[in-house]
Amino acid sequence: MNLNDVQTQFKWVAILEGFSYIAFGLTMPLKYMLDIKGPNYVVGMAHGFLFMAYCFYLLYLFIDKNWNFQKALVLFLASLVPFGTFWAVKHYKI
Repeated sequence: MNLNDVQTQFKWVAILEGFSYIAFGLTMPLKYMLDIKGPNYVVGMAHGFLFMAYCFYLLYLFIDKNWNFQKALVLFLASLVPFGTFWAVKHYKI
């Protein structure tokens, strides 16, 4: 596994983005039910950064590797669904 390969980097960003999405969902009750805002702020910032990185990697690979629009659209939509990036990594063998 070559970590210098952009597609491999995208795979790891997708996995991390998926975990951050789940962690963000877990910190929501802390913020709104228990009024503990710290964890949600930190996890939210990490999730936002990883989501942006996922989108930028996806755009780069769409342009550089000539991925078709349907594949790029499905991969983008997968980032909006909990566990979607895990499915995308497995289904598209990123």
